[in-house]
Amino acid sequence: FHTQDGGECICMPQKVFSVINIALVGGGSYCAEFIKKTMRDYRQNDVNARLQAIADPDPTSPGMQYAKQFGLKTISDYHDLYDPQLGIDLIIILTPEQEILKDILETKPRRIRILSYEVFDMVWKAIGVEERKLRDRSKEIETILNGIQEVITVITPDLEIVGVNDAFLKQMHCLRKEVIGKKCYQVFQNSSQRCDDKEIACPLTDVIRNKRSVTHIMTREYPSGKQRHFEISIYPIWEDSGKIAKFVDISRDITVRLREEEEITRRLEHMVEERTRELEETHNKLLHQDKIASLGKLAASVVHEINNPIAGILNLIILIKRIIEEGPLTQKAREQFVKYLDLMETETRRTSEIVSGLLAFSRQSKIELQTLSLNRLIEQTLFLNLNLLKITGVRVEKDLDPNLPELVGSANQIEQVFMNLISNAVEAMELTGGGVLRIETRHSLKDAKINVKFTDTGVGIPQEDLPKVFEPFFTTKKNGKGVGLGLSVVYGIIQEHGGLISVKSKVGSGSTFEIEFPIKGPPMHPEQVGESHGQY
Repeated sequence: FHTQDGGECICMPQKVFSVINIALVGGGSYCAEFIKKTMRDYRQNDVNARLQAIADPDPTSPGMQYAKQFGLKTISDYHDLYDPQLGIDLIIILTPEQEILKDILETKPRRIRILSYEVFDMVWKAIGVEERKLRDRSKEIETILNGIQEVITVITPDLEIVGVNDAFLKQMHCLRKEVIGKKCYQVFQNSSQRCDDKEIACPLTDVIRNKRSVTHIMTREYPSGKQRHFEISIYPIWEDSGKIAKFVDISRDITVRLREEEEITRRLEHMVEERTRELEETHNKLLHQDKIASLGKLAASVVHEINNPIAGILNLIILIKRIIEEGPLTQKAREQFVKYLDLMETETRRTSEIVSGLLAFSRQSKIELQTLSLNRLIEQTLFLNLNLLKITGVRVEKDLDPNLPELVGSANQIEQVFMNLISNAVEAMELTGGGVLRIETRHSLKDAKINVKFTDTGVGIPQEDLPKVFEPFFTTKKNGKGVGLGLSVVYGIIQEHGGLISVKSKVGSGSTFEIEFPIKGPPMHPEQVGESHGQY
């Protein structure tokens, strides 16, 4: 068209979806059936056709009666359907009378189309066949769904329940009419608010957000107020447009299963506690057995060391008695007596230190945490093994960190660790006629760790045996010299102190055992809380 200023405007045609207005001629049973089956769908769905009027000379016919119920226009003379004000686009003839078809064809306006009775009858019967098939299929599906033990609910995007199976009704103790049309949160949560509004995670929201099915565990409240736990799987049904048409909620009651799992967990925890207690008792027995074994080896090695000072003291006593028997004591004899007594005192103190060390080592007591010096413990352990080192030809090289911080731990147990490692190193080097045992201590304040290394030049450990050296009863010693408890006990003690122990070895070149202790000491156990901390 032309605009006011003389220009031209080209308009693109727009697609207009017009509504087809339909009228029925003949109010018999066909008409009643048509109205009954189609009017509800026309009102509910987006259908571009509307049933407007029914024409029949008998106002009491079934079709006319149904038309009045649905508010349709009823006309006795079908010629009145030609009125332009009705806007009829299509007349469907529901009576087989050929005269009516012929008359309508001759009298109708050109704008009105006609569907004859024969064509309608053929289409309607075909629709009826498909309808029966769908009805039968629906019954099959309904039977299958009702036979499923899981609770099945069909929910619209507006959260309205439109379908449930028998298991739902049985589980929720309600009738179908009591839930159909209600909101899902009204039924499942007994609430007037959406789940999201109550800070309850709604699985439908996850389906929309993730565009896929989801599974949740939720607690639902029955109308009676009783709560049950469900494993819920939500499956979306998609429209061709990509929108979600419905949600299918399949729920499984897992209340009993959760209770059984809780009971199993409780029993397992109890079993773990019992097993832990048994392991602690076994560990304590192993610790005691290893103490006895270590004490036996230690006693054998220090017998000679104790005999030497005792023999010296005895000889000095015999010598003093002989001098006294020879006559009056001279000044020179008095000076010799003082010298002899000083030697006897020195040897006696040495013997006392050895015996005290043995007693401290053999004393069986529960772990008592105290502040201690690892360097001092190493020196004391070496002193106790002095004779063993001497008779086996083992030389000790010490590189002890003079600034080593004090450690919180059990002096008795850590001394047992050092005793085992020194004893094992000596035995490994005894086979080669002696060697060098190097002991190093280092610390890192940054990592709050203290490191101790024991390196020997003994026979070494085969690579295949390294992973097993800390296992109970594993030993590489021959001729029944060991039962394989020492390093197992060492491992347990170091673990109790929150530390780590590792070993590197090469056959023919010796072994290195490295220990790492946390400076702050082991975690406190309830029985240790409140114990006084001594100084070692």
